Amino acid sequence: MTSEIVDSEDEYDEKSELRKRNKAETQESVDEAFDLDDLLPIIGEFGKYQKLLVFGICLPACIPCGFCAFNQLFMADTPDEYWCRIPELMHMDVEQRKYLAIPKEQENDELAFSKCYTYDVNWTQLLDPFNDDNNANMTFEHLELNSSWPLVKCSHGWEYNTTRVWSSIVIDFDLVCDQDIYPTIGLAALNSGGPVGVYLFGLLNDRAGRRLSYFTCLATLLAGSLMTSLSKDFWTWAGSRVVVGLTIPAVYQIPFIISLELVGEKYRSFVTVMTCTFYTSGIMLLSLVTYLERDWVRLSYYTSLPFYAYFLYMFVMPESPRWLLMRGRLEEALKILERMAIINGRQFPEAVHSKLEAQIRRDKLRKQKKKIANVGLMDLCRTPNMRLKTILITLSWFANETVYLGLSYYGPSLGTNQYVSFFLSAVVELPSYLCCWYFMDTWGRRWPLSLSMMLGGVACIITVMLPDDAIDETLILYLISKALLSASFLIIYPFAGELYPTQVRGIGIGASSYIGGLGLIVIPFVTYLGKENLKLPLVIMGFVSVMGGMTGLRLPETLHHRLPQTIEEGEEFGKNWQLKDCLNCKPQPEILSPPTSYENLDVLGGSSNNASDVELELRDSRRFRQPPRIDERTPLDLTSSGSGGTGRQHRASMKRLVRQMSVMDTQRTHDGTMQLTHWI
Repeated sequence: MTSEIVDSEDEYDEKSELRKRNKAETQESVDEAFDLDDLLPIIGEFGKYQKLLVFGICLPACIPCGFCAFNQLFMADTPDEYWCRIPELMHMDVEQRKYLAIPKEQENDELAFSKCYTYDVNWTQLLDPFNDDNNANMTFEHLELNSSWPLVKCSHGWEYNTTRVWSSIVIDFDLVCDQDIYPTIGLAALNSGGPVGVYLFGLLNDRAGRRLSYFTCLATLLAGSLMTSLSKDFWTWAGSRVVVGLTIPAVYQIPFIISLELVGEKYRSFVTVMTCTFYTSGIMLLSLVTYLERDWVRLSYYTSLPFYAYFLYMFVMPESPRWLLMRGRLEEALKILERMAIINGRQFPEAVHSKLEAQIRRDKLRKQKKKIANVGLMDLCRTPNMRLKTILITLSWFANETVYLGLSYYGPSLGTNQYVSFFLSAVVELPSYLCCWYFMDTWGRRWPLSLSMMLGGVACIITVMLPDDAIDETLILYLISKALLSASFLIIYPFAGELYPTQVRGIGIGASSYIGGLGLIVIPFVTYLGKENLKLPLVIMGFVSVMGGMTGLRLPETLHHRLPQTIEEGEEFGKNWQLKDCLNCKPQPEILSPPTSYENLDVLGGSSNNASDVELELRDSRRFRQPPRIDERTPLDLTSSGSGGTGRQHRASMKRLVRQMSVMDTQRTHDGTMQLTHWI
């Protein structure tokens, strides 16, 4: 009798627990935040509304970043020839002044006039006999040069040969000889503002919205550019470049995020490639502007004043509906989504409209609070496999970003025409983006990333084998390296996003990109070494690129794999890596299905009785074939089942996996909100 009572109580407890669980899941389904990705296929993933926004606003908004990031290279252009200024000899012609006052020294196996030294003599006393009326027959030609005179550094400034460069901060502020590193300090100052700006504008982006963040960022950029134009000394100019640097890359990442948040998942890779294309097109246009305008002050105006017109976007640029939904401003989000559906020629689902209106009424009465698991940077380093992957991703990111920007800075130093070289260094990026887009979806991420970095590095290194007069050959190898590094630069971002588990993806990408951004402060000093040896910076960047590519080979491939969601799954993903896995250059899918089928629709996989009206309507509205059965277990699930233990159950709130069609996302918070990343 006692046994029967116990059994009955156990049965009652199980049923009660089941009812509580079902009730909790039902309540969670009611209160669950609306997912825009389920609605976009109905109202248009890349319809007329998105095309007008992306091509008319967001992509043109990328151009100021390239203009204001690289115009500095031509503001700080250094003339080929300069020499000490001697006030007492200014009444003579240039050649006579140089002959009398400037000693000659060995430079590139030739004798040339010194750039930093002059003879230490009293020119007033020396020229007195020639100014005496009693010596009217004596001319300056009778003045003999004495090479034994002592030498002294220039103390009255410099004169410059302005045949090629006639206006730059180098000329105006005398940034030569002992101060020739100052333009490099200016580049480092520009890059030092980037990580700070990403953090500050990232906070504003999340708290005040995309529109306010973008226009604040644009205003900061233009204010810094105006300060640059009005600078009267180097340190004021360098301070203005820090202000400009605060907005790079935030000024183009904010419209990039708006674009990603408004288009469907399968179009995000296209938007990313187009964003890079417009950014590169802006750099190509900059090379034309710098060729036509050689005055550095007017160049600063011309590369900033036209962008004041971008403030007109305030009247047409919408706020991101994803951000509005996240902030609980559902009424504003509903208006934007309804307008999107009308412009796209679609019918807005009535069930969605009703649910949003009901949620608006609920939120006016109460505020929902969700318990969120706290995860931090240390969670990436607690377990050995996650720690190793984090280190490898960060090293690869550091090498990739540093070398890419270093090559971009070094372009004008190569070839016979700095404007043509700079233009070509931008042109070669365009085909690399298209090829990269294809290879990522066929050959995966690991091998295209590693090969492009290693081959690009080798192309840089072998320039040391060329003779000094092989100018064109050196330029060709440089362009090959730049194209390969551009391709790898496009791969590293989504690859890192797929390797980090969803639970810590934002933290992981943010940490790797920030550490990678530190290399941008150092790389100008590497390119500075080219003043003494033109190929030395290429060799250094080549070795860094090769090492970065080799670290990428140890990372697990993500193409055709279900990606980790939790830290535990991330620890198991790639844990059993072997050398033969590295040799698998072209990963094959386990089943014959299109890549877009790699999506875990967990919310639709349960009992249909619990599906909401919104889910049912969206399910009926989508026209897709029933995909074949796919084993969507993670490596963690496989390990648990293989050992005979009880595997961890999927959470009901887990909605989908990362799609496997080169979906290029930016880092997100726990609620899916996209954030800024230091990715140039």
